[in-house]
Amino acid sequence: MDISKDKWKKPILELVGTSEEPVGSWYIVNNFKKNGIEVSSATIGRELNELETLGYLEKIGFKGRLITPLGRKVIEDARTTLELDYYKTSLDSLLSSDMLDNFVMVLEARSAIERQTARLAAERITDGELAELKRCYENQQMHSSDRQSIANDDVAFHSCIARASKNKALVSLYMMLSTMGQQSELFEQLRHRVGDNYRTYHLSILEAIENHDPDQAETCMMEHIQKLTHDVNQYWNEYMRKRKDSKGK
Repeated sequence: MDISKDKWKKPILELVGTSEEPVGSWYIVNNFKKNGIEVSSATIGRELNELETLGYLEKIGFKGRLITPLGRKVIEDARTTLELDYYKTSLDSLLSSDMLDNFVMVLEARSAIERQTARLAAERITDGELAELKRCYENQQMHSSDRQSIANDDVAFHSCIARASKNKALVSLYMMLSTMGQQSELFEQLRHRVGDNYRTYHLSILEAIENHDPDQAETCMMEHIQKLTHDVNQYWNEYMRKRKDSKGK
């Protein structure tokens, strides 16, 4: 059951979840009142009964109720849903603008997301995920040396980091942005010109994550995307000029 937007269930579960002792309806009513929320004990009682029926709360005799492991998971899922909704709304506003073709806009969105995925990946990555990340980097090295497209390798590398963050909202948001512009002539042009620099940035990110250093991982990711943004700004006018010239012929 999605309780993310339910008026009472989510705040009640969160409140019960903060208590180590069983709590009853009056405890919840009084806590709500302290926060300026008026609600009757009868309403809270009905909600508590329903939450217990759903398996989110457990009744402890006449003492009150405690949250269950399932209840804690439901709270986490609700928070993830709300976080995802918030960022989706922000991204919809960003990406539906007339500047959609401007890669800088996409990179700004990626910057906000990937500084966190890199940080969390450094804290949470498993041995298996680290091995996969290393394979992505090795594939990129091989294809870049052969002057082949590394668009798919780049997406794979950053996707692996996103998944290793274990944050569903951030993974979903990265996947929304991951292929925007990746296959374009502009990005391939940039990769051929400064591809070695991009591999260097990826290596520094990989090493920071392998060392479980979240601060360094975040810093390296930010430097990488700032470099991308700089290169896009530098070559954007050249790219548009060439397109204009080709259409005029």
